[in-house]
Amino acid sequence: MIAHTWNPELYESSHAFVWELARDLVALLAPAPGERILDAGCGTGRITAEIARAGASVVGVDNSPAMVERARGNFPSIPFEIQDLRSLPYQAEFDAVFSNAALHWVQPAGDAAASIARALKPGGRFVAEFGARGNIQALLEASWQAVEAMGLGATRVHPWFYPTIGEYAALLERHGLEVTYAIVFERPTPLEGGEEGLGTWYAMFGGALAAAVPPERDEEYLHLAEHFAAPRLLRDGVWVADYRRIRIVAQMPGNR
Repeated sequence: MIAHTWNPELYESSHAFVWELARDLVALLAPAPGERILDAGCGTGRITAEIARAGASVVGVDNSPAMVERARGNFPSIPFEIQDLRSLPYQAEFDAVFSNAALHWVQPAGDAAASIARALKPGGRFVAEFGARGNIQALLEASWQAVEAMGLGATRVHPWFYPTIGEYAALLERHGLEVTYAIVFERPTPLEGGEEGLGTWYAMFGGALAAAVPPERDEEYLHLAEHFAAPRLLRDGVWVADYRRIRIVAQMPGNR
């Protein structure tokens, strides 16, 4: 899993699109009263609470202590736990596992798939969305070009897991899940913060991309990244991230 320090305040103040754009994914999950559901990679708990409002019993898990602390403060009636998605402690406990914008952070992806499969009851379902092959390609290239222009080397860091549908469906099937629905789609996403939006995105999510940048050169790096990204991502004064997503549903067979 990527070593990443999460900032809950920045996440909630400037990245609401992460959970606001997931509401139709919750509709695809269709949580029902009485179901027990795991939110895998819950962040600050905003989507976990949406699921709970449908009457389901929800547990939110995340590997970031800071995010879990904020989730507990936001929604004290919901249980939140610090857990690694590659080694969840649950055995056939959940009617569904839900995950939004988290699994591309988790490697090896097969360990997460196996862990999720173990957590599901027979007949349980897995509903997820995360980055697909080609996700944020323009953001990546702008960062790479900025680092290279600063004379800091030509190593093109790509820390995330962005599979094709075929790759991910095969991975789930190897761990006993049957894929029943899968789609890949473009989702250009306006970033909050006006002209500061791109820098805020890099600050929140792109720390690994700038690992070679000394702190005293951060401003130079962001200026260059904006310069290289602008032709593709700046539209009428708004930064628009080139998101490309996989949405997938799979089911655990009724008998193991």
